[in-house]
Amino acid sequence: MKKLALHWKIIIGMVLGVIWALLSSYMGWSAFTINWIDPFGTIFINLLKLIAVPLVLFSIIGGVANIGDPSSLGRMGGKTLLLYLLTTIFAISLGLILVNTIKPGKLIDEQSRIDNRINYEIWASSQGHEIKDGINYLKDPEFLERAQEISELTKQDLKEVSVSDKIATADQRKETTPLQPLIDIVPDNFFYSLSNNGLMLQIIFFAIFFGVCLLFIPNEKSGPVLKLVDGINEVFLKMVDLVMQAAPFFVFALLAGVVSKMAGDDIGKVVEIFKGLSWYSLTVLSGLLTMIFITYPSILKTFVKKIPYAGFFKAMSPAQTLAFSTSSSAATLPITMECVEQNLGVNKKISSFVLPIGATVNMDGTSLYQAVAVVFLAQLHMIDLTIGQQLTVVMTTTLASIGSAAVPSAGLVMLIIVLDSVGLNPAWIAIIFPVDRILDMFRTVVNVTGDATVCAIIADGENMLNYEDAKDPTETFDLKS
Repeated sequence: MKKLALHWKIIIGMVLGVIWALLSSYMGWSAFTINWIDPFGTIFINLLKLIAVPLVLFSIIGGVANIGDPSSLGRMGGKTLLLYLLTTIFAISLGLILVNTIKPGKLIDEQSRIDNRINYEIWASSQGHEIKDGINYLKDPEFLERAQEISELTKQDLKEVSVSDKIATADQRKETTPLQPLIDIVPDNFFYSLSNNGLMLQIIFFAIFFGVCLLFIPNEKSGPVLKLVDGINEVFLKMVDLVMQAAPFFVFALLAGVVSKMAGDDIGKVVEIFKGLSWYSLTVLSGLLTMIFITYPSILKTFVKKIPYAGFFKAMSPAQTLAFSTSSSAATLPITMECVEQNLGVNKKISSFVLPIGATVNMDGTSLYQAVAVVFLAQLHMIDLTIGQQLTVVMTTTLASIGSAAVPSAGLVMLIIVLDSVGLNPAWIAIIFPVDRILDMFRTVVNVTGDATVCAIIADGENMLNYEDAKDPTETFDLKS
């Protein structure tokens, strides 16, 4: 087992978690699973939440500040960041269109979704969250009886849940202006924002502001701060690494607990969960493949006429293959740079500037997946997110993607932030965990392909693209190795 790669261990943990959930559902052991195994899954979520906020904070500060001299933020830097931002917004929008069209979360048994909804309302009340669509199922006597069947709460407790939601909703109806969302992005107390995952946009705003300001002070003053930021960022990345080393066990506990909570002693509900996951996976994959084979080639052809469709993929195939196998944009970066320089003919001055920024801020695949995942999980729990709430998803996902570390499974940490931003339960990431690894491999291919596309466009705009004299990829890399 020690020789197995981590992702195989995680997959084994997932499979064992599902098998245990099925077995405990069949044997009537769900209560044991929830009481004695599920708490370790909660610990896993808490560890990820512990790391998420400081990781985003220091990753964004370091990413912005390491751009270098403020003059680099001029024409070339502005075009680079603008293109990355536009492709990210397009990817998220594509994801939202697909998930709202296919509606994978609604393609499972209605009774399972009702039970999920009841559990969501109980959780929202315990956390002090407002019910997102303003509907409270527990006010209906029919659902009140069902809630008592699937939870340990008494009827009086459930009635109090209904009342507390009504009070919370009333308290939060305050006067707002059309620009209130913009006001809410700027914190008045940064340390309060740090203590609340739901205020992640404020933390991201502070991190970007702090990083930009570091660019405009002398190097002798900013240097020590940058070293400290980079050092702290490395510590939190190591924390992610250590937590992920224990992930196989935690994933087993998390998956077993979540499936047991959703299914109880009814094995049919487990089947419904995986039916929904199949539709969710197809939705995400269709979006990712559209980005790889349609969106990026179309954007490239619009700005760069000299690179043919097949030529681009032939040039980038070594980097795409490595990205698929490692699920890490950072691990793939040296090969990506070699591909664009030698196979596409991009000048090294462009690639050394554009690609490292892309590895930090361009997470199109991760952004698309997060947008689909949030809406899918909401649909699975019978929650209809408004256009405004989905726009919040777009904004949070776009900005959070800047702080996504270019390492495997970092998207899951960022997904916690996005779920928190719209008042949904971060523990729901366990539902999509079984298919996350394979989707993560495709997401990384999207990220790397997007980096190469933007790099080629910037190089052509600066007259630093010489595709005609580029090498044949088979001469640069041994594709069989």
